[in-house]
Amino acid sequence: MATSDLHVAHPENRRIVEEMRPGSGDDWLIVAGDVAELVKDFDWAMRTLSERFAKVVWAPGNHELWTPPKDPVTLRGERRYRHLVEICRDLGVLTPEDSYAVWEGPGGPVTIAPLFLLYDYSFRTPTAATREEALAQAYEAGVVCTDEVLLHPDPYPSRQAWCHARLAESERRLAGRDPALPTVLVNHYPLVREPTRVLFHPELAQWCGTERTADWHLRHNAAAVVYGHLHIPRTTWHDGVRFEEVSVGYPRERSRRGLSRGPLRQILPELPADPR
Repeated sequence: MATSDLHVAHPENRRIVEEMRPGSGDDWLIVAGDVAELVKDFDWAMRTLSERFAKVVWAPGNHELWTPPKDPVTLRGERRYRHLVEICRDLGVLTPEDSYAVWEGPGGPVTIAPLFLLYDYSFRTPTAATREEALAQAYEAGVVCTDEVLLHPDPYPSRQAWCHARLAESERRLAGRDPALPTVLVNHYPLVREPTRVLFHPELAQWCGTERTADWHLRHNAAAVVYGHLHIPRTTWHDGVRFEEVSVGYPRERSRRGLSRGPLRQILPELPADPR
């Protein structure tokens, strides 16, 4: 099963996590980022889920990496990420820094590969040739991601530099997996650009991934790709590979569109196609 974008600072979302239960004692849960902004809320949510599911696998979102002024934990950038990794390890939750687990249940064996890749502003609008032009367009449109204020890249000189370092590290680790097994690739952001083309504000796409992962679902033999971030839960297919956007999102979004699929999405075994 998979979920993302739990945003448990909202009481309604906290109740969703409180009510989450596995279908059986063997269920694993993928959590594809944006659990919470405050470390204490992150700890509560991951502890709650790890006590219920047989195994929990986490990939970070941008909100976990923020350093909000009201958080007593003032760590920034890489140090904040490593602190969250240690919280997960204490709970038995797998992270992008741990050995990949192999799902042996129905639909397996499959390697579950959580990724932490960030973004490099390459999902730009057609009229923006550079990051600077893309950012200028976003500021002019008034749709600038809060990352520009709260997501610090320390010790890297920029978020795109941190992204490129994470890409290199993830490529190295993926190269060492068992090549005979397919993968489920888990990242907070979509690995391909196509899912971002439905965004109401195209300027926001620059904070949604990197062009450098456009063929990862093929090169790394993905049976499925799990992501969140866009708050547009749906199933799409790219080059014959299933992409699952599994976000819960904000209460105001659910009041408009509902949560017809529920807060958990089955990844393996693959569900039959919806005849609609």
